[in-house]
Amino acid sequence: MSATDARPAVEVRAVRLDDPLAEPLIRELTHEYVLRYGPGGHKEMSRFPADDFVPPGGLLLLLLEHGEPVAGGAYRRHDAPSTAEIKRMWTHSAHRRRGLARRVLAELEQAAAAEGYRRIHLTTGPRQPEARHLYLAAGYTPLFDPAQDQSDAPALPFEKELSAPRPPARHPIPDRPRKAPAP
Repeated sequence: MSATDARPAVEVRAVRLDDPLAEPLIRELTHEYVLRYGPGGHKEMSRFPADDFVPPGGLLLLLLEHGEPVAGGAYRRHDAPSTAEIKRMWTHSAHRRRGLARRVLAELEQAAAAEGYRRIHLTTGPRQPEARHLYLAAGYTPLFDPAQDQSDAPALPFEKELSAPRPPARHPIPDRPRKAPAP
């Protein structure tokens, strides 16, 4: 591989849901949900308040290349004790098949473990086979029978026990959203 083929460095940044950097995640993920599930996709994206995704109970991370978001995801406190719930997993449509979603998932797991969570819970929809494959490949246990047809299931739940926390991966969050860069 030549130096011109090298991928740019990826920065991991914690942001608030109302940060302009999160706008592509929200826009593109909403579009995907609407395409796959109909108008209910809008409802899913507004189902949880933004405060669910800020520390100490939650976190929204973006992967940035050249300052632009290419992937992201979040977790929030789940109802079960010591459990975080992964939400808003996204990879920009122009940057898929590069392992970015796996990187986001690993960053979220590490951050959740550092906050004291011992388990991750998540759901994905039956019309998101790429997400299902990601979670299985990342060691998540399906809480459904993967041998059965799940096309009519409302959601496909997964869980994973987190290993002992490593030193915290600090992802400071700005107090307020930054202004979007001028075009």
